[in-house]
Amino acid sequence: MARPPRITPPAWLTAGLKPAPAPIPWAAVGRASVALSAPLAVGLAAGQPAYGALVSMGALSGVIGDTADAYRMRVFNIAVPQAFGALGVTLGTLVFGQGWLAVAVLTAVALVSGMISSIGAVASVSGLLLLLNAVVGAGLPMPDPWWKAPVLLALGGLFVLVLALLGWPMRRAAPEREAVAATYRAVAELYEATGTEAYDEKRQAVTASLNQSYDLVLARRARQHGRAAPLVRILAQLNVVIPLVEAAPAAHLRARLIGPLSPAVPAAVRGLADAVEEGRTGTPVLDLPVPERPAERAVDHALRHAAAVVHEADPDPYGVDDRLGRPAALRVRARRAARAVLLSEASWRYGLRLALCIGIAQAFVSLIPVPRSYWVALTVTFVMKPDFGSVFSRAVLRAAGTAAGLLLAALVLSEVPRGWWDVPVMMVLAALIPAFSAKGYAFQTAAITPVILLLSDTLNHQGFGLVVPRLYDSLIGCGIALVAGYLLWPESWHTRIGDRLADAVADTAAYVARAFDGAGPDQGGRLRARRKLYRDLSTVRSEFQRALTEPPPTGARAAAWWPLVVAVERIVDATTAARIRVDHGARAPDPAEVAAVRRELEELADGLRGTDTLVEVRAELPGDENGVLAPLRQEVSAARAIAGPDLR
Repeated sequence: MARPPRITPPAWLTAGLKPAPAPIPWAAVGRASVALSAPLAVGLAAGQPAYGALVSMGALSGVIGDTADAYRMRVFNIAVPQAFGALGVTLGTLVFGQGWLAVAVLTAVALVSGMISSIGAVASVSGLLLLLNAVVGAGLPMPDPWWKAPVLLALGGLFVLVLALLGWPMRRAAPEREAVAATYRAVAELYEATGTEAYDEKRQAVTASLNQSYDLVLARRARQHGRAAPLVRILAQLNVVIPLVEAAPAAHLRARLIGPLSPAVPAAVRGLADAVEEGRTGTPVLDLPVPERPAERAVDHALRHAAAVVHEADPDPYGVDDRLGRPAALRVRARRAARAVLLSEASWRYGLRLALCIGIAQAFVSLIPVPRSYWVALTVTFVMKPDFGSVFSRAVLRAAGTAAGLLLAALVLSEVPRGWWDVPVMMVLAALIPAFSAKGYAFQTAAITPVILLLSDTLNHQGFGLVVPRLYDSLIGCGIALVAGYLLWPESWHTRIGDRLADAVADTAAYVARAFDGAGPDQGGRLRARRKLYRDLSTVRSEFQRALTEPPPTGARAAAWWPLVVAVERIVDATTAARIRVDHGARAPDPAEVAAVRRELEELADGLRGTDTLVEVRAELPGDENGVLAPLRQEVSAARAIAGPDLR
């Protein structure tokens, strides 16, 4: 007798419940444990446990925001959001118990919070803390006078900042240096994967590592006047990775045709990574095979140039090209941010969605008595964060994580007596936050929930009575976010991922034309165009991965279009490989052949943008079968075949 088929939930519903394979950040675990438990101990010793709980709440915000590696960025990432958090709790405290006035103020705060969240990572956390602390201030009684709560919360954030900066005097440039060394190691793995199916995955890892390294190094340069020698050296070492990365597609093509590269190549790149991390100088010794083909010559040239720069003790500060352009002045970036907030359709759209959800949540708890109603708005705020993932999946994961966290909170609140026992319990619970945050949003929620409930109980003294109402409040908040923040908005059902992909295809067409410009290659411009294109493709990939967690039809459409995202990345690689081969001896392609490839990509982009226009599948592109563009034409034809009527 055949077994009945198992009924399993769809993958888009359960994807976030699988823990990500991320290492545990032990340093962050230790900081969180100390930062949240020490204020409680001081408060108990001083006879003011409520004050200690407020400082720990501020420390919790600092722990959540401490996501940077470089010390200078940590100052920015922790201090700026804490200022917004202090403003938020002040506004909330001033309207505590004010009924509809509190509804209006929190709705306005939600609009501002949502709009500034679109600027960048620091602004996103700042907007989050602005709204979260406003909700807490409006929902929990704070100590008098009004300024005590923001001061105590700011002290908690300052404590986290001090703990984070303890190693700065001894490891001033270590995070940047370690990031650049990690990029070299990612490149070594990329060369090991040439000619294999793992190449695409390793190239994505290189792109992510390059993005992180440039973000760290250029952010430090933006905050440091002049060209200090350590910064110049780190930037020079990072810049010379680019030729190695550019040579990799040509090496991959060569490995697919005639066999793998010599193991000496990735070994040499790993040796450079060790030299970067340890700060070694001197004369490099490279034992590399004699290059014979254009791809091999490109790799050899890039490796020897990188070795010379990595081992140079004092690079010329005026000869170091930033490759991605110099960072804009602070006032210029401030003007750009202001324009992005005030004039961006996406900024207003998200701000209005968040304001609507918060307004409904606060109106609901004002009309229907809900004990400690602030938890409803807190849930809405976390679920509606735009850069944390899909609203739908976050609502599901928030409900699952809260339920798991409440089980742990119920055990703590029912079995552990209040008082000094709170300190060791908080040490353990706080340590779980960074450890679980690396595993996924549901796991982070499960870790944060018992911490917030324990701190709330220190302020309210409700004990086990907090648990069940918090579950109801979380479900109500998830329901509001799903209905008012997801179902009521057409863009939730008519995703714009096709438009984003079309923009990337159009940029790829422009990159093909730039790579083989008849007036001669613009090396700096081509490098910047390629880096920007890979950043954009990384963003598109993230958007698609987010869309895959949406219910049908969005998730199904994203799954159907996913192969085309991979195809576009392969087109960029094939273009780079062709340019590198030409630079090292291969015959340049016919301009008419380049124009035909560009025209095909532009037509593909136009077809992807048209909601009613099917993308016509073309025959093979004509051209020299032995020329450098032959692999590129194959990738373009494959992309055109993918983008057929089945995708509409």
